Amino acid sequence: MTDHQTTARRFSTGRWRRLRSLRVRLIAVFAAVALLAAVSASGIAYWLNRDAVLKRAQDTALNDFRVSLTRNVSELPLNASCPELATLASNVASSGLTYDVVVVDPAHPECPASSDPANFTLADVPAALQSTVAKPREITENNPYPYHLYWQRQNLDGRPFVIGGTKVVPNGPTAYMFKSLENERADLNTLGWSLAIATLLALIGSALLAQAASATVLRPVKRLGDAARRLGQGHLDTRLEVEGSDELADLARTFNRAAESLHEQVEELSAREAQSRRFVADMSHELRTPLTAMTAVTDILEDEAESLDPMIEPAVRLVVSETRRLSDLVENLMEVTRFDAGTAKLVADEVDIADLIMSCIDGRAWYDAVEVDAPRGILAVVDPRRLDVVFANLIGNALKHGGSPVRVKVRQDGESVVVEVSDSGPGIPEDVLPHVFDRFYKADRGRARSEGSGLGLSIAMANAQIHGGTITAANGEVGAVFTLTLPSAPPPPPSADEAEGGPVGDAAQDKDAT
Repeated sequence: MTDHQTTARRFSTGRWRRLRSLRVRLIAVFAAVALLAAVSASGIAYWLNRDAVLKRAQDTALNDFRVSLTRNVSELPLNASCPELATLASNVASSGLTYDVVVVDPAHPECPASSDPANFTLADVPAALQSTVAKPREITENNPYPYHLYWQRQNLDGRPFVIGGTKVVPNGPTAYMFKSLENERADLNTLGWSLAIATLLALIGSALLAQAASATVLRPVKRLGDAARRLGQGHLDTRLEVEGSDELADLARTFNRAAESLHEQVEELSAREAQSRRFVADMSHELRTPLTAMTAVTDILEDEAESLDPMIEPAVRLVVSETRRLSDLVENLMEVTRFDAGTAKLVADEVDIADLIMSCIDGRAWYDAVEVDAPRGILAVVDPRRLDVVFANLIGNALKHGGSPVRVKVRQDGESVVVEVSDSGPGIPEDVLPHVFDRFYKADRGRARSEGSGLGLSIAMANAQIHGGTITAANGEVGAVFTLTLPSAPPPPPSADEAEGGPVGDAAQDKDAT
């Protein structure tokens, strides 16, 4: 992925997060509701006003047309000529309102008369209106006249008109009126723009109102989020100030009750954990004195084992082996309690990693079983005693469970030192890899009484971590690979809060792996 694509993706993700924020959604909902209400109200007002304006204009024109036609048609002689029809059209159109008239007489179909022949003719009258006007209706009690005044709205050359028509007498002429609605359309356009501006103002006002409302609602929510983050960071005394009696106040009370309950549970668990650590530490210290004496006795028994009765020798050697195993277990338990309680500090010094590895191998007589690729000159500030524990555990486990040759490779990686320990064994099962650094974990549950205690790799990991490094386990092309990564410079000393649970303590040696 290119830098441009990465930047675009980050921008898109940030924009999507902003769109999903509660504030934006509140403003969007307020704006949508306000827009819907404003558009609905404006639409209803516009259509009501439109119908009222058009109805008033057309009713006024049609009534005036009827009155003027009735007044002037009485002066029209029978079998009127074309000029007389033209005079009738002009007289009806001159009533005072602005409209034009077209008069058609069945006796003279060749000369339809118009008050404005250049603009209005019989061809401008809709065919549907002509047929409706010419069709007589049945005379009944409720309909005493066969002919009525009909009207229709029509656009002529893009201009709105109301066109009315009626037949004067059964054998008389038919008159049509053309009333322009230009003024009414202009008034309606002005009204439409006014309503659109009002809708826009309502939308802006709703957005401002939503902003104010969202600030009122989101301020307690933000305080709740900040309090939850502080609680998650370990500040168990975090509480919210309760104001009012609404749902947000109930939420704050619920949070305070949950925080109080969590505080009590954590304090109880901490007290139990401290008691457990003290018990293990006290037990280990109490066992240390008799084990020291027992170890001295077993050393003597081991020296004299060959001179003992052959029936007694296996028992003596078993006692010696189990006593040493118990002694190692006690030492490891004491080391674990030191890491958990944070009762010791690093004694760091600048050393050559290659020299430290060779010293570890020489002290345990692993010359022939280990291949070392460690160039001299790779320096790091470490605690030599603790790092010796790490190397002893990693190399010892590789020899015990992987088989020789074991390869140790050291390299510089920027500001870090990387040490890889690989073996020639079958590797580590995939289901075991996530647990190799767990305490008392053993890959083969059937080997519950193996020489190791199951604490070696966990202690090695703790020693790496107090240096600011880590250990990873994986399977290489052949066998397992443990990778130790350490910073060249020592980590900063822990603060008072961090030192309470920091993994520091005296070093202990355990050659057990999984």
